[in-house]
Amino acid sequence: MSTERSTDPADYQNVPRAVAAMPKDFPDSFEIAPHSHERAQLIYATVGTMRVSTGDGMWMVPPQRAVWMPAGVRHGIVMSSDVTMRTLYLREDAAAFMPGACRVLPVSPLLRELIVRATELPVRYDESGPAGHVVALILAELRGLQSLPLQLPMPRDPKLRGLCQRILMVPGDQRTLAAWARTINTSSRTLARHFQSETGLSFGAWRQQARVLEAMGRLGGGAPVTQVALDLGYDSVSAFSAMFRRAAGTPPSAYRRPRSAD
Repeated sequence: MSTERSTDPADYQNVPRAVAAMPKDFPDSFEIAPHSHERAQLIYATVGTMRVSTGDGMWMVPPQRAVWMPAGVRHGIVMSSDVTMRTLYLREDAAAFMPGACRVLPVSPLLRELIVRATELPVRYDESGPAGHVVALILAELRGLQSLPLQLPMPRDPKLRGLCQRILMVPGDQRTLAAWARTINTSSRTLARHFQSETGLSFGAWRQQARVLEAMGRLGGGAPVTQVALDLGYDSVSAFSAMFRRAAGTPPSAYRRPRSAD
């Protein structure tokens, strides 16, 4: 049924309904260039993992999570695996209770099924009928969600942002702060100060958060926990699992989707 729906986000911006749901599938590594929408957006995928970026931060979005994107915020998306995206666009008055900034939100089994059902409804659904009840339940579920601290803040300074992008390309790189400082011709003390002022995190905390988000993406794509731990520079699975549990509140296995489920 969803294949008959438009996959152009522009078609969902001016629909006179509280919520418009768009289904769209993307291949691994597909990139959506930076853009913004007139409506707020709940960026979610039932299968696969996405990396969502704005000028202020980056979020990894596995199937257990979604990113809340307020209206007008410029963002880009990169698929970390084959992705089955199921996006909600919310009218301003319907989203008045939602955060005014980007947030990571948990997606319960009930909310997942409601989102999937919404993508099967007519775009101009009957608000007084069963479809309206589905949308009302979605809004009720969103109202009760607590945001999760899974953002990776990105610096605005071009030189420091470039360095961060290099670290994100090789998150398992074990180079020290001093070694990274030399790559941009500065001192470790200066780099440490800039990291703190630009991101609110120390270099070590920022790199750990980057590794946590990268791990979520790889685990969500079906990668084995052992392989993810080694790729991210950990000597043992136990050390990686302890770090992940402290940062994410759950063990790595909670994020892993078996490859056989593809």
